[in-house]
Amino acid sequence: MNQNIEGINTSANEKEHTKTIVSEKLVRTVIGNWLRVLNIKIGWIYDFDKIVIKYIKCFNLLKVLRDDNTVRSAKFSSDGRSIISTSNDGTVRIWDFEAEKQIQSFKGHTRRSYAAEFSPDGHTAVSGSWDRTVRLWDVKSGKELIQFKGHYSWILDVSFSPNGKNIISGSEDKTIKLWDVNSGDEIRHLSDHSGGINSVQFSPDGQMFASSSDDKTIAIWDIHSGRKLKELKGHSDSVMRAKFSPDGQFIVSCSRDKTIRIWDVESGKELKKLEGHLDVVNDVQYFSDGQTIVSCSKDNTIRLWNVKAGQQIQLLREHTSYVTSIDISADDNTIVSCSTDKKIIIWGC
Repeated sequence: MNQNIEGINTSANEKEHTKTIVSEKLVRTVIGNWLRVLNIKIGWIYDFDKIVIKYIKCFNLLKVLRDDNTVRSAKFSSDGRSIISTSNDGTVRIWDFEAEKQIQSFKGHTRRSYAAEFSPDGHTAVSGSWDRTVRLWDVKSGKELIQFKGHYSWILDVSFSPNGKNIISGSEDKTIKLWDVNSGDEIRHLSDHSGGINSVQFSPDGQMFASSSDDKTIAIWDIHSGRKLKELKGHSDSVMRAKFSPDGQFIVSCSRDKTIRIWDVESGKELKKLEGHLDVVNDVQYFSDGQTIVSCSKDNTIRLWNVKAGQQIQLLREHTSYVTSIDISADDNTIVSCSTDKKIIIWGC
């Protein structure tokens, strides 16, 4: 016997379709109630629907790549087709994650490689190591092009400028160095931090860079003068990462104090503190919309957060040991994470 719901025929072969219609109606009813309770004007309804759809997008495990050693960092190429990773054996590897295989390796570091990233055009890559060197590699041939020397201790982070002409490096020796990619020359040496430098990153326009340190602070620097523009204080332990928002107006940081904090670049003021991780937060990254961030921790988890609400919106738990690094593809549809469990995990919508 057929029934009629909202004028829709529900014969046996249409039950699934009916279920979908009813579910959609239920969701819209709930949203409608929220709108009435919050006194949101009718003109906001369509925007509100878009926001709901945006933040219910969930990531799931897609692929697992395996290394023989602890993986220290993993980052996408600008086209999202490749991943570059570093590990405790000193090798820098490039992976085709769709094919789930290693397609290139750079060998030369004599101690663990700690950080690496592709140049903006994808033709070269830079890596930093505990052997105190920064190295530039040709991606296609795998050959070392330049070796940058000058640090007196481990290199903990390296980063290309947006135009690809400069590299910045941060070291356990408490210094930051700016290098010319073409000549290999050191352009600038900065030593204002009183602790090791855990991260360095250029602003989107390339006019500034941010550094985070074991001295519990974040510094914002002018790229041309080398002058420190702002010092951000608030974390109660080492700051592991500090990264600019896509528009360059904010910085998100994470720390051994288990918190994530958002800062205003112009004023230097702390705007928000996100709590939820149970151990050291090792890395954090903005999505391109500037409204969502992803973080990873020594608590073995990856978490997504709504910036405006300051709330966790998803928890990813697949690694069996602490998660060392994360990155987001340019189209925001894929996340890569790596861990001391020797795995690189690809997450997708």
